[in-house]
Amino acid sequence: MTGEMHRPGRYARIVLFLCALTVGLTVGGVSVRAAPYAAMVVDARTGEVLHARNADTRLHPASLTKMMTLYIAFQAVEHGEIGLDDLITISRNAAVEPPSKLGLRTGQKIKLRYLIRAAAVRSANDAATAIGEAISGSEEAFAARMTRTARAMGMTRTTFKNANGLTAEGHLSTARDMTTLGRHILYDYPEYYNLFSRISTHAGIKTVNNTNRRLLSSYQGADGIKTGYTSAAGFNLVASAQRGGKRVIATVFGGRSTVTRNAKVAELLDLGFKRAPASVAMRRPPLPDYRSVASGRTVTADLVLRRSMRPVPRPGAAPAPELIATLTESVATTVEQAQAELAASVAAQRPAVLPLARPDTLAAATPAPAPMPLPTAEPEPEAGPVREIVTRISSSGGRHWGIEVGRYPSRYKAERVLLQTALREIDTLDEALRKVVRDPRGYQAQFVGMSQQEAARACRRLEARGTTCTPIGPSS
Repeated sequence: MTGEMHRPGRYARIVLFLCALTVGLTVGGVSVRAAPYAAMVVDARTGEVLHARNADTRLHPASLTKMMTLYIAFQAVEHGEIGLDDLITISRNAAVEPPSKLGLRTGQKIKLRYLIRAAAVRSANDAATAIGEAISGSEEAFAARMTRTARAMGMTRTTFKNANGLTAEGHLSTARDMTTLGRHILYDYPEYYNLFSRISTHAGIKTVNNTNRRLLSSYQGADGIKTGYTSAAGFNLVASAQRGGKRVIATVFGGRSTVTRNAKVAELLDLGFKRAPASVAMRRPPLPDYRSVASGRTVTADLVLRRSMRPVPRPGAAPAPELIATLTESVATTVEQAQAELAASVAAQRPAVLPLARPDTLAAATPAPAPMPLPTAEPEPEAGPVREIVTRISSSGGRHWGIEVGRYPSRYKAERVLLQTALREIDTLDEALRKVVRDPRGYQAQFVGMSQQEAARACRRLEARGTTCTPIGPSS
């Protein structure tokens, strides 16, 4: 009888235990309810795919995201946008990011190099956010740059919403895209790649351990790259290893635990080394082609202006001379024709020269303090001193800096490049003066009439798009 009386209580305890176990598996079951599995293995030397499974399925990348954050940080340092020893002020937004984190405080100042170490080795979310804000001003703007860079690399199924990889709606990638990114990290910035193989490193305020140290310590030849984990993503990893003359990159999404993920990656790396040929011709990945990405749409490298940007004059009215000087009728209009029109109009009317303005504001423009000397339409001598051909009228206002975007074999080609560049970077170059300078080696395409800060900013933006740019100082 006593046993019968206690049996319901025992049954109740069993039921409660099973319920608790079910809840535990649902809420904390990162090792039980793993995300969808995907994998990719490539020969890093050539990019040849050696194994793929669900490689194009869009999944949560978790902290694999930080590979792109770091890639852009390396790029920004290379282009002079920011320096490794620049002090970064930590925002509240960065400081309150959840773990894994470095432990940064709002208002704290820390060098960029330490934020990079923390993001690469410790996978610190606060450091990654701080990097993005320092480079682009906000995490949203930085995420947009991340996505543009991904597109320029050919990562067509990746969209970034933040710099750290924490789960966010629409923040998705694929095993194929992350493998592509890992290859770019390896070959585009080899001088920084050693960061990913450090078992530990000093991050300014403390020493941090590598989240990938178990694989680095256990797999022969492993030297990176990046781990990632969230409950939505599971345990992710992009790993690279080198043995002899072979190098293989393996990517796993949706691992059930650190142990099983590492075991799977080791298995895939072994598969890669087995399938990769002993000797191949190296084919490095091409640098990101930013010319193919503009405001979310694809453009051709040779942008063609299909209609004139000059307002159409009213019937019976002669076109204003300042409008003639503002833009050439089309890319095909030669500089000599524009100069001839300008000289003829000015000779007839002699108006005051106006500073350059957009067509809708020309009527309200005020005369410049002093007219600029008029260019002539005389033929250029075959030899003699360097001569400058100015194709837009502008008042310098004491702005003596400029940029050069290349040297070309003909004046027409230089003019065309200037117009293409101006249209692509209208925000930074709209008020600059376009100029072609002839020298014995060809025709230099330049923008002048800028401040030093404007010239530096324009070069940073153009170089980020893959365009060669050289600042020109007052003494150049």
